[in-house]
Amino acid sequence: MHDRGSSRWIVLDNPTARNAYDQDMALAVAEALDRCAEVRSVVITGASGAFCAGGMLSGLSTPTAAGMRELYRASLRLFDAIRNCPRPVIAAVNGAAAGGGNELVVACDLAVAARSATFGQTGPRVGSAPVTGATNVLAVQIGEKRAKEMAMLCRRYSADQALALGLVNEVVDDADLEAAVERRCTEIEQLSPRYLEITKASSNIWWNSARDNFLQGLGMLVQAIGSPDMVEGATAFLDKRKPQFRLDPGESPTPRS
Repeated sequence: MHDRGSSRWIVLDNPTARNAYDQDMALAVAEALDRCAEVRSVVITGASGAFCAGGMLSGLSTPTAAGMRELYRASLRLFDAIRNCPRPVIAAVNGAAAGGGNELVVACDLAVAARSATFGQTGPRVGSAPVTGATNVLAVQIGEKRAKEMAMLCRRYSADQALALGLVNEVVDDADLEAAVERRCTEIEQLSPRYLEITKASSNIWWNSARDNFLQGLGMLVQAIGSPDMVEGATAFLDKRKPQFRLDPGESPTPRS
């Protein structure tokens, strides 16, 4: 975390896992966001050419209820901190935004993407579901059918496709990303922080309306901890192979295409 003029830059720094976050990292970022009232804007970006791969998947192949509950709660705490931060929060998407990383973009107020950035959800592909943004608030941003396509089919989208969908505000060449974000920070600096905060709080209507749905979804995910689909999805991801999900225990695997 460092300040550039009137803006505060928060860098997600776990490059060996494409900046995926664990409980400690999510809570640290949330706490940093809680202390941003003295700046005019906040930027979230990733280290070493990736934006964020979402929550750590390494624990899903051998999950514990306590550990997964804490990760789910920390993830929601992070997204809520973005929405409750009194300053505009900009996602500077410098690489892959996958799973919870894509939901992080959904949570941010504005998003600028490098041309090489990619976007998409991973939930049903890895034995999970994107219940903290992609199954609810994302539909407000890009439309219900497109949001269901993104959340259910787990496709990957280019930066230009994300711009056309309305997921990001601007796409620039990779080398120009930081300068483009800094221009938006300078623009924000000229505006009333008091009335920006009022505008942001008022714009949270859809997020606040979906908040109970987040908790309901997380409750369902907790009940599915250790399920065959969770274990198979995470194990296949870590083994870099296609998962074989079954309709019910004992039935034949889902046919591969």
